[in-house]
Amino acid sequence: MTNNTRKKFVIDDFVGTSAWCEYVRKRVKQVADSHLNVLVQGPSGTGKELIARALHNHSSRNEQPFIPVNCAAIPGELFASQLFGHTKGAFTGAEYASLGCFRAANNGTIFLDEIGELCLENQAKLLRVLQERVVTPVGGHDGFPVNVRTVVATNRNLQAEVRSGRFRLDLFYRLNAVDVTTQALSRRAEDVVVLTNHFLAKTAIERGTDLKVLSHESMNLLQQYDWPGNVRELENTIERAVVLSEGKVIQPESFLDLLTDLSPRNVIDDADLADPWSTSGTPILKRQSEPWPASPAPDFAEWVTLAELEKQHIEKTLKQTFYNQSAAARMLGVDRKLLARKMKKYGLSPPNGFH
Repeated sequence: MTNNTRKKFVIDDFVGTSAWCEYVRKRVKQVADSHLNVLVQGPSGTGKELIARALHNHSSRNEQPFIPVNCAAIPGELFASQLFGHTKGAFTGAEYASLGCFRAANNGTIFLDEIGELCLENQAKLLRVLQERVVTPVGGHDGFPVNVRTVVATNRNLQAEVRSGRFRLDLFYRLNAVDVTTQALSRRAEDVVVLTNHFLAKTAIERGTDLKVLSHESMNLLQQYDWPGNVRELENTIERAVVLSEGKVIQPESFLDLLTDLSPRNVIDDADLADPWSTSGTPILKRQSEPWPASPAPDFAEWVTLAELEKQHIEKTLKQTFYNQSAAARMLGVDRKLLARKMKKYGLSPPNGFH
């Protein structure tokens, strides 16, 4: 997405039909035109910067600058210079004076991404500016008043960071006037279909090609995948599939990397997954592991043979790949001809509709 497109982003452009998407649209419209600082928390790849841009574009500051800053990319010793500016000669290499990001964003919005990566020393410097609304360049003595709306984002849970002593409580309260928590794509699977269709259309427009569609089996596959990289991973996956697939309909073999790594939700219980984010921002923890129970004496009459175990595993893999034998052979790490012989041996044939 180009910078020009991003500058025009409004919250109604946020793609999704889930209850969480509706919550975010409503929340942004409620607080966009206030002076309150906003903390956007949630997993990587869930649209935190888009929410920040929407807050800016729905506000009365929308004709003024929107300055994004990746805090994780700034070396600690350069933080003050980057954000608050410096005078000429303030340090080695400072051949020119610099405004800094806060003064560049004056009357607009500054977006501090990855705020949880700041060290305690730089947290203290940021807190002072937020409290006094005055920045003093490195090497200077005169302060410059700034009128800036601050939006910050993090993939860390700042409440937990405060409890551990890695984040200042007073800065947390200063930043958390309004909280917006994003949600992992695995927790809103209903958005996968609409997002997929959106990225298919977007890719076709950007490449100047005909629109491609997904087969029913391919869409089912995407809906079963857990998307650890969230929306960003889905977009990259769709773009790659459009480029690599032949024909108008994208088949499951275009997603062989997903087939290899697939961890479907109906196999892994959601309660066993560590997801630090809920819609309220409260950590959801894994269940405490329980000690292994003592093994009962085996019932040899019901013991599964090696051949039966192999048959079950092959059948499970075939179902997982929608009976795509090339993908199944890759997952099993065997030659496709060997897989065909095993299928014949165990009487495993594709059901109707999968030939």
